[in-house]
This record gives sequence, structure tokens and C-alpha cells, in this order.
Amino acid sequence: MDWLLISLIAIAVFITGISKGGFSGAFGIIAVPLISLQTSPTVAAAIMLPILCMMDIFTVQKFWKKWNTEQLIKCIPAAIIGVIIGGLTASWFSTDWLKIMVGVIAVGFTLNAWPRKNRVTPLEPLSAIAGKFWCGLGGFTSFIAHAGGPPMSVYLLRANLDKTQYVATAAVIFTAINYVKLIPYGMLGQFNTSNILLSLSFIPVAFLGVQLGAWLHYKISTTVFFKAMYSFLFLTGVKLIWDGISALN
Repeated sequence: MDWLLISLIAIAVFITGISKGGFSGAFGIIAVPLISLQTSPTVAAAIMLPILCMMDIFTVQKFWKKWNTEQLIKCIPAAIIGVIIGGLTASWFSTDWLKIMVGVIAVGFTLNAWPRKNRVTPLEPLSAIAGKFWCGLGGFTSFIAHAGGPPMSVYLLRANLDKTQYVATAAVIFTAINYVKLIPYGMLGQFNTSNILLSLSFIPVAFLGVQLGAWLHYKISTTVFFKAMYSFLFLTGVKLIWDGISALN
């Protein structure tokens, strides 16, 4: 047994669980790169997807009925369409360039937003058409590059949700995205029995991470929460740009 790989997966799952349970998956972007230190990014993504699906269930349960139904109705259909488009066109796009594009969007959004309002509350809501675009892009980039968080955050951070609504709404949206992703991932041969069993063995770690994240969520103030969201979005953008450029070089 590769104990280094097991350790990296455990760390990645625990951090992602905390992120999903309390901070809408804001720093879950590190999971696949961390596991990729000991295996290929494709295998790392295949290992993480079933775990993410279980984390989504744990998170939705922790924030049951605290979501904003109006935003779910707006976001989920557009996000699923984005996943479907991603599944049909995956071979057309360079994952590395897509990471750079999403990273630039995330960094640009935070740099534009933070100075103008000191970023303790969301900006003015986007239009319905703009919302569908960002949610669709979130579904698309989630499938292509496992980077659906930044585009979705661009929309949700401007939806005037409180911190608990924000996490609960994002959890339901990404539950839909991740479970739909299972279908094309399976069709593309991304799963095998060994990987699935490996994923299932980390469910207890995922559960503990989500519980800790939810506990932390209720311990911090709204002001700190939204400042953290913008900070995480900025750092995620920088990480995506770095990963994309490094792979191209």
C-alpha cells in the first residue's frame, strides 16, 4: 500500500470537508493538486469525485432547508447545462488555458470588488441572464478543470445571501453538479473498482471534515465570513493561474 498517497488523500479530503462544510468549498481547490503529487491528475480527480458527492450530502444535511430556493431555481438548470456542454466538448479545450482563464476571472473580480465596498457584504445582484451565464460557466469549468467554484462565487457573492444561505445554496448547487458529473465521468472510463473502493474508504474523514467546517461556520462573524470568501476566491484564482502557466511551461 502506498502510504504517502493514502496520507495525501486523507489530508486533501479533510481540508476539502472543512471547506465544504463551512466555507462553500472555498479552498477545496487544493485537493486534486495535492493528491497529484503521488498520482496523475486524472486519477486524483476520479478519486475525489465520489468523495465530493458524499461531502455534498453531509453538507446539505447540516444546512437543511437553509438554502435560498429562488437561487437554486436560477442556478441549477444553467449549471447542469454547463456540465453537459463540458462533457460533450471536453476534448476541444485545453484544461491549462481554461484554468488560467478562470483564475484571471476570479482575481479580476476580487480586485474590482474589494476596494470599492471594503467587501464585508455582497455587491449588487447580477441580472438573470448574467446569473445563468456564470452558473453555466461554473458547471462547465467544474467538468473540464474541476474549477467550478470561482465562476459560481462571482454570481453567489452578489446574490445578497447571508453566510448560512450562501453555504447552503452553494452546497445544493454543487450536489447537483457533482452527481450529474458522475454520468459522463463513468462513460469516459474515469472510474474503476479500485479507485471507487479507495474513495469510499475516506468517507469517515470526509464526514469529520464537514462537521468541523460547519462548527467553524457558526463560530465566525458574517463580516469575517465574507472577507474570507473574497480572500479564498482571490487565492484560488492565483492558484489556478499558477497551475495553468506551470503546465504550459
